[in-house]
Amino acid sequence: MAEVETADQVALDEVVAFTSGLIRIDTSNRGGGDCQERPAAEYVAQRLAEAGLEPRMLERTRGRTNVVARIEGTDASADALLVHGHLDVVPAEAADWSVHPFSGEVRDGVVWGRGAVDMKNMDAMVLSVVRSWARHGVRPRRDIVLAFTADEEDSAVDGAGFLTDHHPELFEGCTEGISESGGVTFHAGQGMEIYPVGAGERGTAWLRLTAQGRAGHGSKVNRDNAVSRLAGAVTRIGAYEWPVRITPTVRASIIELAALHGIDAHPDAADFDADELLGKLGPAAALVEPVIRNSANPTMLNAGYKVNVIPGNATAYVDGRILPGAEAEFHATLDELTGPEVDWDFYHAGVPLQAPVDSPTFHKLRAALERFAPEGHVVPYCMSGGTDAKQFTRLGITGYGFAPLRLPAGLDYQALFHGVDERVPVDALHFGVRVLDHYLRSA
Repeated sequence: MAEVETADQVALDEVVAFTSGLIRIDTSNRGGGDCQERPAAEYVAQRLAEAGLEPRMLERTRGRTNVVARIEGTDASADALLVHGHLDVVPAEAADWSVHPFSGEVRDGVVWGRGAVDMKNMDAMVLSVVRSWARHGVRPRRDIVLAFTADEEDSAVDGAGFLTDHHPELFEGCTEGISESGGVTFHAGQGMEIYPVGAGERGTAWLRLTAQGRAGHGSKVNRDNAVSRLAGAVTRIGAYEWPVRITPTVRASIIELAALHGIDAHPDAADFDADELLGKLGPAAALVEPVIRNSANPTMLNAGYKVNVIPGNATAYVDGRILPGAEAEFHATLDELTGPEVDWDFYHAGVPLQAPVDSPTFHKLRAALERFAPEGHVVPYCMSGGTDAKQFTRLGITGYGFAPLRLPAGLDYQALFHGVDERVPVDALHFGVRVLDHYLRSA
């Protein structure tokens, strides 16, 4: 297909307006079903309909709305591509922010508010691109399925989980997908700009620990104290040093990052020292440090109701993350760390993912970034957290993290995720629209 510039001024103006407009719709997900995505879903569906598409709005629970639409490609024999983004955001305390987190204020070339990077910006970029195609009469080569989901920031049970379980027909033919957490400038020092593209995710293992004991008076001897048992298990988990495990995606990431720093790294060598290498990578170490090991971080404790009463049970929650291929080790280690007096189970679980980095799709993602950021270095990486790709993999869809933004030095993208004063430069949104437009038409 001949190259057509569809990321025109209208598209660039719309991506800013849509990002701001979506931010102004408060879709805070507090967990446990406390969220209403429907107003944002209606906003998205209206703009898709204006582009001639036929969006479907689907709910498992009233108000927890998902939007799905399909764009027909020119090659009916080609596999379809899924492009997905979530509509919910994590909560924000207005008192902590420089601007109101749901103002969507555009100030000095920056859009402010919760969701500016996670991930209403990507939702807006997708809307801007497909509307520009409608204006210019452009069709992609392959079918593209658009999914704007609810509940990603909690269990996905009302979002991508519901869609994959109850509406798999909407994703017929999809073999690959793109979504958040990739294609964003990482400033590695001394002027080096890296663009990590997600090609893997650690599995989600949110755990509930439960200790039983004998309730009693706080002044009495009690050797069956549930709080003490739980505290011991939590302390062991928090102090445990997980062994290094290099997955194929992380191996590729290490090799490319090391080469950029003039280091000859051999992750498969018997004497390879991952921690030593991290010390030589400078800021870029942050791209691999969280994903060379499993992890388990205690996050919540709950026990008792009065200081002089020993409770009969106590619970704790742990945010665990599992590398691809390390599930059995994780289970065995948790059994050992909790011991015989504390039980554990999964409060929420999601599978670890890997995507090939030598695939035509990855090469096209790399090429799209290099076209618009020739000074940058594109590398594969594994995400430390998780996305809705974990749900869509159950339909055989291989997921990549690709929500492109070109950010200036000094703006810490990772710190903005779930952070205070979340914001995105207008120029970064314009870059993202151009890169997405180019990639999606060449995919």
